[in-house]
Amino acid sequence: MKFLYKFCFAIACLFSFSANLSAQNKLPQLLIRLDDIGMNHSVNMAMEQVAKTGMPFSASVQFACPWYQEAVAILKKNPQISVGVHLTLTSEWRYYRWGPVLGKQAVPSLVDGVGYFRQSTGDFAKGGYKMDEVERELSAQIERAQASGLKITYIDPHMGVALSTPAMRALTEKLAHKYKLAISPLSTVSYFGETYLEMWGEPVATKKKAFLAYVSSKLNPTRPNLVVIHVAQMGPEMDALFDMNAGMMNTKEGKPLTSYHRQTELNMLLSPEFKIMQGKTFVAINYEEMLKGKDISVLKAVDGK
Repeated sequence: MKFLYKFCFAIACLFSFSANLSAQNKLPQLLIRLDDIGMNHSVNMAMEQVAKTGMPFSASVQFACPWYQEAVAILKKNPQISVGVHLTLTSEWRYYRWGPVLGKQAVPSLVDGVGYFRQSTGDFAKGGYKMDEVERELSAQIERAQASGLKITYIDPHMGVALSTPAMRALTEKLAHKYKLAISPLSTVSYFGETYLEMWGEPVATKKKAFLAYVSSKLNPTRPNLVVIHVAQMGPEMDALFDMNAGMMNTKEGKPLTSYHRQTELNMLLSPEFKIMQGKTFVAINYEEMLKGKDISVLKAVDGK
């Protein structure tokens, strides 16, 4: 009798597990992508906080930035994170700058008078960049990433630059083919059918509410739902960053607001409200999981909206 009871209990547990798994498989897929990883220590520490939740997500690393090696060390300890190269051709802060992996003499059309990447997308567009230099520099960033020991899954454009014109898009696709990588999209172009939402431009006061509302009731049930998020820990390092590219990231009086935006985006990912939704209103995935069974050798741009 005791054996029969245990057998029935085991069967019930198996059916319960199968039912839960089946229910989860029918839930919308949420594809969180954290951008600008490796930019500085504050951003890396924020990513590490999100990593400690165990949730699968994707991290786009700026391998041209000074703090990328710390990011690499964190990512090696967290296999639930898919890693991408955040292709970087701009350096948008007033005093905190970075330049090309290859050095200013190797790609002079990509830098300003002091050897840093230009500070806005407009300045880049008007700067007389040469496509052969863009290709060499972006290749060097990808190769630095691959040499780090991390598994690199995809590439995507910092501030949209690497997908900003037909020629830039064609080059990015060429690099994806060459290095056997996927491309994570912008709002206007997708390669694997992802929907797209970026929290960056949402005001601080409404950011968390807008994100939770989207995740709870607005996810597409038939397509992966990509949400691009910028996290950082608020502190002196972030508080000093004046954005030369986006006026909304500073007050009219010149006070930087980036620190508030990024801490708020970190808080919403760590919030109890978001945690309780996982497995109930969505299933969290990363690019590694999303791309299973897909042929990334055939890249075809589709409407990203």
